[in-house]
Amino acid sequence: MPACLTTHRPTHRRAARGATAVALALGASLAAAPGAWAHDRLLSTDPAADAVLEQAPEQVVLTMSAPPVALGTQVEVTGPTGVVSTGEPQVVDEEVTQALAAERPAGTYEVQWRVTSSDGHPISGSFTFTAETAAAGAAAATTAPTPEVVTSSPADGSTTAETSPAPDGEADPVVDAPGDAAAEGEGVSTGVVAAAVLAVVALAVGLAVVIARRRRRG
Repeated sequence: MPACLTTHRPTHRRAARGATAVALALGASLAAAPGAWAHDRLLSTDPAADAVLEQAPEQVVLTMSAPPVALGTQVEVTGPTGVVSTGEPQVVDEEVTQALAAERPAGTYEVQWRVTSSDGHPISGSFTFTAETAAAGAAAATTAPTPEVVTSSPADGSTTAETSPAPDGEADPVVDAPGDAAAEGEGVSTGVVAAAVLAVVALAVGLAVVIARRRRRG
């Protein structure tokens, strides 16, 4: 009986050593697994989250920890008046760039993104930023032109009035020519002089008649 016990002891020791080695190898692999199985992550954005800018930028840029896959990558930017992102996002190395429309009003913008990481696993997130004024491409209010009157002085001393075309539905301004006013003034002066001459002549004739009658009576 003692001989049999001595024969099996080396076998148990070898089995114990093998189990210990397997446990150590498994523990080491589990310790290294989180780093090996970690997905890509977002490192930074431009504009930064919660940033307050003078105007909304022309594009939004996401920087990832590893080059993402273009397939399945989406970026949507919504402004005060609706969606302002335009076209497909461009993936170059670790950066994902999304262009924005020309009309970008003032207000708060929300960026919702979904990126396919290098291991094929999709990751997503969102952030906001604020623009204090509208971008230069935003529509600006226009005012209707007003007619202008330009007066020039020719060499002969007379004055000529020129008017710009009036908008549709409005009559052109009428400017009296100086020559017409002068003619009217001359007509009035001539009539007054003629009336005065006739009055003097009539008075003289009347006086002559009266004197003649008195002489005849005397």
